[in-house]
Amino acid sequence: MTPAWTPDVVTPNLERAVHYTLLWGLEGVSLRTVGGVGDRVPFVNEAAARRRLDEADLPVVAVDPGVLEGPWSARAGWLNDLALLDEAAAFAVRLGCGVVRTGALGGEGGPYDADVAAGALRRAGDVAGARGVRLAVRNGAGTGLETGAALAALLSATGHEAVGADWRPSDALAAGEAPGAGLDALLGAGVDVVCVGVRDGAVPPGGAGWAEAAPGEGAAEWADQLAALAAAGFDGPLVLDALPAPPAQHGLAAATALVRLARTATRAAAGAGRS
Repeated sequence: MTPAWTPDVVTPNLERAVHYTLLWGLEGVSLRTVGGVGDRVPFVNEAAARRRLDEADLPVVAVDPGVLEGPWSARAGWLNDLALLDEAAAFAVRLGCGVVRTGALGGEGGPYDADVAAGALRRAGDVAGARGVRLAVRNGAGTGLETGAALAALLSATGHEAVGADWRPSDALAAGEAPGAGLDALLGAGVDVVCVGVRDGAVPPGGAGWAEAAPGEGAAEWADQLAALAAAGFDGPLVLDALPAPPAQHGLAAATALVRLARTATRAAAGAGRS
């Protein structure tokens, strides 16, 4: 497992992002916004990004261009996203990265139509596969596809080798799914978990909003999540996608907690394999 983060949760400035990554002991970055606040991959200063990341010996574990986040019913929108996805996949390859994170075509548009969404994801998988990268499709709170069970059903229906899961247990928890149930659904369906989006916290008393916490200090049961992933052979990126506010002040504690949890899970899985 590779503990990493999405730096623009603190800053889009690449120099500061590299500084924090190294300071906090993380091993990679997932790129989303790089440079100015409106500079979304792949439309960023690629040469500068490659040069600085190479100097720091920091791998790009994923890129997140913001595609397939609109409603499944907006066909023109997701068709346009396929062209952007091709550019993002090419960008990822040039940075030595094999994972592109995407949405699952949730949002508005009436009851979620998994058949339409699965068809769109198959086409997206063809685009990604032609570039030699994999898609990591996320569940997300507030979208039409929030839980691990729903993500498992969608990706099973998609059935494309280039399309896997960007599993986000805290988003599923915020939607009311028990912490272990979503991962059980994904693994039970044989879905390949490509990437894991890490945040922790809990729904406050009264059921409104979400209170952020460092990994392992909230209700997402990260120790159990990572133990199950390690036992299943997952060795991909664990990406911190959110931090308690103010984020720069909480980053070290969150990163340290994530690294510790990942190492514990990996050691336990290795020990079980030898026994």
